[in-house]
Amino acid sequence: MASTNDLKNGMVLKIDNNLWSIIEFQHVKPGKGPAFVRTKMKNVLSGKIIDKTFNAGLKVETATVDRADMQFLYRDGDDFVFMDTKTYDQINVPEATVGSAANFLLESNEAIVAQNEGTVLYVELPASVVLEITQTDPGLQGDRSTGGTKPATLETGAEIQVPLFLETGTKVKVDTRDGSYLGRA
Repeated sequence: MASTNDLKNGMVLKIDNNLWSIIEFQHVKPGKGPAFVRTKMKNVLSGKIIDKTFNAGLKVETATVDRADMQFLYRDGDDFVFMDTKTYDQINVPEATVGSAANFLLESNEAIVAQNEGTVLYVELPASVVLEITQTDPGLQGDRSTGGTKPATLETGAEIQVPLFLETGTKVKVDTRDGSYLGRA
């Protein structure tokens, strides 16, 4: 338990059996009436963002979220197997929990796995990864003025849009948050 006066960015609260991460908070002391704390919180599992106001000094339940650097080993059916790089413990993470990160995850890649009481909450990849293009159509000669793009399939199976001049076998840097092309690697 913690007081609303002790809230910090990144702290995780347990409210109505859901875990909420504090994105930002503000202590407000109006001229009239009691002080309060205005917060913006993100649901750890669904990603939904809400605004919530607490009375100052109110007790709230905090949750412990353990974030560990882990290495992706392999896929086991619908599960992804990760290994803790410090203790060498292995855990299975369901495909639904990994979510869109699976599009940019190669064996032996590093990721941050967040857990609460033994339950995996989410898998967080680095901001960008380097992947190889395994299939893309050849670009049209002379069609450079529009800065056009074409679809390309990466070695993980994900499909992104790349500039026309890129060919199969080229290594590219990809933003893991939205799947956009960042440049050649």
